[in-house]
Amino acid sequence: QVQLKESGGGLVQPGDSLTLACATSGRIASINSMAWYRLGQGDKRELVAIQRGPAGTEYADSAKGRFTLSLDDYADTLYLQMNNLKPEDTATYVCYADLIVWQGEEARGNVFWGQGTQVTVSS
Repeated sequence: QVQLKESGGGLVQPGDSLTLACATSGRIASINSMAWYRLGQGDKRELVAIQRGPAGTEYADSAKGRFTLSLDDYADTLYLQMNNLKPEDTATYVCYADLIVWQGEEARGNVFWGQGTQVTVSS
């Protein structure tokens, strides 16, 4: 059973930094893409950043220049370094993964979501 587990959220002040981590567990054959989304007010879902393997990394305009996405290939863990946080970054940050996973002796594609970690930016 493949699972995603986020960590690193918290309450910070404007201008502070946080690093979110998304750890995977289970029998993963390969990673197609991994990403961070965030759920803001009204549960509006926004793509923050996505790592598409050889195709590279894409960022939302709101994240460019402040956030850095990185993937630890060995540990299959995705990180989001967030600098200069703003109140409008307040949201639940949810990890997404498009994976090839082992089901018995077969490798199959599937997508997975984490439970989310809360980031609150407030003075």
